Amino acid sequence: MFWEITLISQNSLANTTMGSYDCDMLRSITNKPADTGRWGCQQLQATSVGLELALPVAPLLADLPLRVSVVIPTLNEADNLPHVFAELPGGLHEVVVVDGHSTDETVEVARRLRPDVRVVQQSNRGKGDALGCGFAACTGDIIVMLDADGSTSPAEIPQFVEALAAGADFAKGSRYLPGGGSADLTWLRRTGNRLLSMSVNVLYGTKYTDLCYGYNAFWASCLHSLLVDSPGFEVETLINIRVARLGLKVAEVPSYEGRRINGMSNLHPMRDGLRILRVIVRERFRSSAPRAHEYLQATAAQQLK
Repeated sequence: MFWEITLISQNSLANTTMGSYDCDMLRSITNKPADTGRWGCQQLQATSVGLELALPVAPLLADLPLRVSVVIPTLNEADNLPHVFAELPGGLHEVVVVDGHSTDETVEVARRLRPDVRVVQQSNRGKGDALGCGFAACTGDIIVMLDADGSTSPAEIPQFVEALAAGADFAKGSRYLPGGGSADLTWLRRTGNRLLSMSVNVLYGTKYTDLCYGYNAFWASCLHSLLVDSPGFEVETLINIRVARLGLKVAEVPSYEGRRINGMSNLHPMRDGLRILRVIVRERFRSSAPRAHEYLQATAAQQLK
């Protein structure tokens, strides 16, 4: 099996934009304490007027010959969408909002903020089902998975696209790489993630640093082989495992997880942790494992269309 982990460092980006911010301004744009910065800042120095911050500037998506689709599952996220949509980079091919029958104005807010948004009504329940519906609706070359609660920064999307354009099949966000981090990981979630990551690495020969993190991007041609068929939060682990079994090239990308901006999370650490564990065991003994050659054949067939 071919397996490669590549670290896409912020240092690979050639340019930085300088600016001076006081502590309150910095907290407002980073959504985390002023001594770290949200996007894995290269430079953060105390000065007489506050803090000097260097933020990496990724290539503009509009300059790349790639169509990037962003899938955002939603369930009563009307208060959070303005924050998320405000950070979406320019040059996206499409934004697909998959709504789980929200009782607030999530859909109306999405359409008001972005008239070109594509809204898909989820067929069943759960994040996995929502992602599956969104993936099926995408028409781009690259698919990015983004949360609607503001915890994942859309400003990082170009870094994921850059990793794929550099040769990766799957770009996986990691909060544990230099430049990454989290303001939302409790001791229980951190410990569970570490144990589950170790289990997958041992059973599947991978080198994942952050198994239970849903900020990922991949080529749309991977979809048929990944077979996204888990309904809940365990879908992220399922995708990671099937990527490994396909033998695809993975690039881990530093990512910072902020806190949910408004509302309560639907994640239940114990219940969802057990569901993730069941997926790890089930996939290990799955007889019909996908193979890399199937993915490559499908990719070649798509290119001929």
